[in-house]
Amino acid sequence: MLSAKEQLDIIKRGASEIIVEEDLRKKLEKSISTGKPLVVKAGFDPTAPDIHLGHTVLLNKMRQFQELGHEVIFLIGDFTGMIGDPTGKSETRKHLTKDEVRENAKTYQAQIYKILDSVRTKIAFNSEWMSRMTAEDLVQLAAKHTVARMLEREDFKKRYQSEQPISIHEFLYPLIQGYDSVKLKADVELGGMDQKFNLLVGRELQKEYGQEPQSLVLMPLLEGLDGVNKMSKSLGNYIGITESAKEIFGKVMSISDALMLRFYELISAVTLAELERIKTGIPSGAVHPMEAKKRLAAEIVDRFCGSGAGQKERDEFEKVFSKKNLPDEISVVEIAWEGEKMKLVKVLALTKVVSSNSEARRMIQQGAVEVDQKPVKDTEAELSAGGTYIIRVGKKRFVKVIPKK
Repeated sequence: MLSAKEQLDIIKRGASEIIVEEDLRKKLEKSISTGKPLVVKAGFDPTAPDIHLGHTVLLNKMRQFQELGHEVIFLIGDFTGMIGDPTGKSETRKHLTKDEVRENAKTYQAQIYKILDSVRTKIAFNSEWMSRMTAEDLVQLAAKHTVARMLEREDFKKRYQSEQPISIHEFLYPLIQGYDSVKLKADVELGGMDQKFNLLVGRELQKEYGQEPQSLVLMPLLEGLDGVNKMSKSLGNYIGITESAKEIFGKVMSISDALMLRFYELISAVTLAELERIKTGIPSGAVHPMEAKKRLAAEIVDRFCGSGAGQKERDEFEKVFSKKNLPDEISVVEIAWEGEKMKLVKVLALTKVVSSNSEARRMIQQGAVEVDQKPVKDTEAELSAGGTYIIRVGKKRFVKVIPKK
C-alpha cells in the first residue's frame, strides 16, 4: 500500500485546490493504520444525457481514489436535478421532470464504466433520502444555514443586486447537496471549482450534524477544443466519449500543444514521472509535441472505443498525414460533366466538400487543395471530363470524383 504522502501526491495531480490538505493527509494516514477506506463522493446532476471529456476530469480523479483502495460513491442527484443547479446562472433554471431526470440518469450509468471500475463503484440517488424527508425535516435542515451566507455566493449576489428574481427553492440546492454528504458520511468530496460554495456547505452541515467535515478536492474546468472556453456541448467545443474512434482521435490531434498538456495532466493515465518527462521534454526538444499528441489521442481512443482502437487510428492518421498516403475509406461522388472540361471550383462545390464556390476559391488560394495528391493553387484550374480524381481539401476532407453513368 502506498504511503499517505504518495497517495496525496497522486490526489493533488491536476487539482486546483484541496480543503484542507493537512486534514486530508491525516485522513489518509488513519485509513492506512485502520485498514478502513475513505468514503469519496462526487455528485452529478443528470441534466444532460451525454458525457464529454470535460466530465471525465472528476471521473478520472474518482478512478484514482479507487486504485488507491478507497470507496467511491457516484451520486446521481435525481432529486436536486429537479431543482436545477443555479451555479453560474443569471436566472432561475427550468427544473426537469422526474421522467427526464431518470432517462438522463440511465445514460450516465451506461457511460461511467468506461472510466470507473464497475465492481468498486457504488451508485446512489439522493432521492433515496430526500423523497422520504418530511416538511418538518426540511425546515430543520433550512434552519442550519442563513440567507446572508447564501447571498455570499457570487451568482446569487449578482442577481440580488441587479434585482433579478431568486426563487426560494434555489437556496435548497446547496443545502441538499451538503446534506447528501451528511447522509453518505463522506470523508472526501470531489467537484469542479465552480462548485466550491456548494461543497463548503457540505462541510458546515457535517459539523452541524456532529460529523468530521469532509475534505474537498476541487478540480479545474477543462477547456474545450478552442483552448479558451469551458468544454461544452452548447459551444460545440467538446469531445464526446461516445463519438467514433476517428472523431475522437482527430479532435485530440486538433488541439494546441498547451491544451495537450492540460489533457495529459487532467485526463491521461500516464504516471506522475512520465507526465513530468513530457512537460519538461517538449520545451527542451527531448519530446516532440506531435508524438506526444498522437500518444495522448491513442490513449483516449483506447479508453473509450476499446483496446487497440487507438493504435489503429494512429496508424491511419500517420498514413494520411505523415506519409502522404490516402485513407482507407473515401466518400465517392458521381458528377455529370458539362463539356470537355470543368473548373475545379465548380467540381468542389458539386461534391459538397466545400459549402460554396467562394469557399472553394479561398481554399485553393490558401494552398489547401490537392488533386491526385498534387497541390493546386490556380483558381482557374480545370479538370478533364470523364476522369476519376481523388480530391483533398484541408487536412481531413477527401472525396473521390467519378463520372455519372
